[in-house]
Amino acid sequence: MLTTLKTSYTDTRAADLAWALGREPLPALAVLDLELTGAKLQLRLLGASHQVLLEEEGRVCSETVACMPGSSTPLPLGVSKRIGDWEYEFAARVETLSQGSFAGRAQELLALVADHPHGLAGTFPGSPHAFTAMLAQRHEGQVRWRTWHAYPQEGQLVVTRTRIGARMPATL
Repeated sequence: MLTTLKTSYTDTRAADLAWALGREPLPALAVLDLELTGAKLQLRLLGASHQVLLEEEGRVCSETVACMPGSSTPLPLGVSKRIGDWEYEFAARVETLSQGSFAGRAQELLALVADHPHGLAGTFPGSPHAFTAMLAQRHEGQVRWRTWHAYPQEGQLVVTRTRIGARMPATL
């Protein structure tokens, strides 16, 4: 699903993003509710930020990547945590692209997410390459999602990847 967000572009720098687990739902500009084989997932666009709410078999997890005033947890490169009997893994990276490469990558990502049944993307008025996009799936008993936060004025794209679910057996 592709939507135009009815707000000004407020999260202006990739470096302003912070990460948090367990936050209460924040006001969202766009929401996509999904059912993925018994897991209820809500993808939420908070402007140039995102929040994912997951509920499965009475267990709940929320992930927020946003500009959070007063937050002392910057966007980490990676996190691995146990949440009850779930394993949670988060990874983030910042891609810096030339103006031409950025425009091409933005169009590619928006096309990927816009028509996907488990995808949500929001663009900002005034800049076709300022967007936040999210894509979710269930794979081998785990719920996974990827996000892209675009900052065209800096030529930066923040890419995150999350995986949560029951502990996977080790493979040899």
